[in-house]
Amino acid sequence: MKATITLLPGDGIGPEVVAEARRVLEAIADTYNHEFTFHEGLIGGAAIDATGTALPDETLALCTAADAVLLGAVGGIKWSDPKAAVRPEQGLLKLREGMGVYANLRPVVVLDALADASPLRPERVRGVDVMIVRELTGGLYFGTPQGQETIDGERTAVDTLRYHEREIRRVVQLAFELARGRRQKLTSVDKANVLASSRLWREVTHEVAVEYPDVVCEDILVDACAMYLINRPADFDVIVTENMFGDILSDEASMITGSLGMLPSASLGEPGTPGLYEPIHGSAPDIAGKGIANPLATILSAAMLLRSSLGLAEEAAAVEAAVARVLADGARTADIARPGQPRVGTVEMGDLVIAAL
Repeated sequence: MKATITLLPGDGIGPEVVAEARRVLEAIADTYNHEFTFHEGLIGGAAIDATGTALPDETLALCTAADAVLLGAVGGIKWSDPKAAVRPEQGLLKLREGMGVYANLRPVVVLDALADASPLRPERVRGVDVMIVRELTGGLYFGTPQGQETIDGERTAVDTLRYHEREIRRVVQLAFELARGRRQKLTSVDKANVLASSRLWREVTHEVAVEYPDVVCEDILVDACAMYLINRPADFDVIVTENMFGDILSDEASMITGSLGMLPSASLGEPGTPGLYEPIHGSAPDIAGKGIANPLATILSAAMLLRSSLGLAEEAAAVEAAVARVLADGARTADIARPGQPRVGTVEMGDLVIAAL
């Protein structure tokens, strides 16, 4: 297979972890006789410094023309002023909108080797395998009007939470399809007791559920779901929810595994369009350049890229198995190591995964 992959290293530890994921993809190409062509683009703070904008037109063009996009992370202390006219996160939102990726898939899987890395008791997290599906291009993050103004001498701010039926339907249908191929259970998360947008979300979800009689569908309010993710995480299969709720719940769920450094994600749009793949962690500027960042979330994001955008399921499974094997053998980066346990660096972890392939 020939494929073009756009790399967006971004800021902080982004370049370090993306470099390791690229090496894994190159190893896969060599092993399975594929030809991957890589292009790099600027995004986030690095793009602001170089061009004055968080997502140059040239970068977006590279992304929409590729078969898939692999992103590192954006942001950092240098660009953290909330009053700044241009911020790194604007590049990420513009990228999602420009690529038309409306569904963010975040798998939360606890490997046996890391059950003791979770802050929860091992018996509570062992066997957890949850797919969180987050609507990505609607809701509060994109609603208008949005902004801050002064009225009668007092500062006021407004954000608009708006959803169209079609936005809800397409992401819920995708979640049902995923549930059908897993354990046939879907949990829809909303705040229908308070929000009109959530009541529409629930109505549309129930309409879509009729098309999937083989999938058990339940509704849970977002505050209850936040509790149940800690109390009984293994009960969940597929969770689907709106943009902000998904953002918060998926970060909460990441702690079930013990580290943000272990969790990949895929952002998908209509069939035939390129997907966007990235670790769910941030740019971690405090450890950038130290060679200690965990590259596994980015490597696992590359595995999702192989499966979902390139249709290479065997190759994706090989990467995931290599990661599991390395962890089972005891290799640990600083974020998942127990006190006194030997630690490996970013490049060394990449070396180990490639060797395990």
